[in-house]
Amino acid sequence: MPIGYIITILIIGVCTFTALIRVTRFGILAFYLTMVINEIPHLAALLLVFSTVLALSEGDLHGLLGSVLLIVAGLEFVGLLELTRRATRARSVVASTAADHGVQISNDAAQSWIRPLVFPVPLRPGAVKRIGRLPYGDHPRQRLDVYRHRNGDLFGPILVYFHGDGYSSGSNRNEGRVLLHRLAVQGWTCISATYRLRPDAGFTDHLDEARTVLRWARDNSEIHGGDVTRIVMAGSSAGAHMTALTALAPPNSAEAVPRIAAAVCLYPWIGRYFGRGEDESQPSTPLALDPSTAPPIFIAHGDHDSWVPVEEARALYDHIRTGSPNTTWYVELPGAQHAFDALFSWRNAAVVEGIVAFLRPIGEGTELTDSYR
Repeated sequence: MPIGYIITILIIGVCTFTALIRVTRFGILAFYLTMVINEIPHLAALLLVFSTVLALSEGDLHGLLGSVLLIVAGLEFVGLLELTRRATRARSVVASTAADHGVQISNDAAQSWIRPLVFPVPLRPGAVKRIGRLPYGDHPRQRLDVYRHRNGDLFGPILVYFHGDGYSSGSNRNEGRVLLHRLAVQGWTCISATYRLRPDAGFTDHLDEARTVLRWARDNSEIHGGDVTRIVMAGSSAGAHMTALTALAPPNSAEAVPRIAAAVCLYPWIGRYFGRGEDESQPSTPLALDPSTAPPIFIAHGDHDSWVPVEEARALYDHIRTGSPNTTWYVELPGAQHAFDALFSWRNAAVVEGIVAFLRPIGEGTELTDSYR
């Protein structure tokens, strides 16, 4: 009995089937089963083909059992093709959203198609340097990385990014790296920060840390570069929750916090902070804030997100666009799961190109490079 082959197709089959459907229960389990295969289904298909050819060459797929296994493998291959189709559709969805706002996204085939096909690992390009683990506070989690072009003469806007994971875990070196690298190549100063975690820190602590990092970006611009009049805040999941709250908060000169020029929210969680109810004195959901002073905001979410339902992103978009005087982009990605920005996938590459197009007015005047080097 081909035990190794059975285990291979069992794992691929469970992950593929779970990714094909929209899971509304056991969402965290579904996320861990599908996060990787959903972004690189073509590599899973290659593994399936290789395993099948190997099993055939060794004579393991004979008789009734072998026929059944081949049929199962064939069905899995079709499922992986569908996942690939959904992943590659992201570019047309992003392009359509950009076109609705009179903007075109880049047509760089190497970055949009070839790189995700052959090497979907978000390694830092040679043109970008990272200055790591700089403290912005006394706690060991209050650290940040700065990404800059090695050409120190480039002077662009500043991006401040916060990671996700429910305020209870996570790292600033998991998600968002493709975006950080992309903007740093174009001359931006990109800052990616960690923060204290639940239960040792709470809602007001996290907001204070976000404001502290924004002030740090302003106060250290002479050292690390960046135009302090053009600061963009971004985040994924819980980081997007933090970003949305900061973007919608009314200006308060007493706090001396730099006003952000735009915000980017990737698969945002928008609920009330853990343990807080409707009687909270300070709103912990962006839906409770007035969007009339909100800057331009970009929102992207997957319609198969099993951790944060896509309805949350739709609600945030509707709330902002009905009250904000500035542009709001909303990209709903077919088949996308939570944390789609962890790999250099077709889907993530398309979203990053959309963000670059969205931020183009803010980046005007920056010496941009055309591609990674």
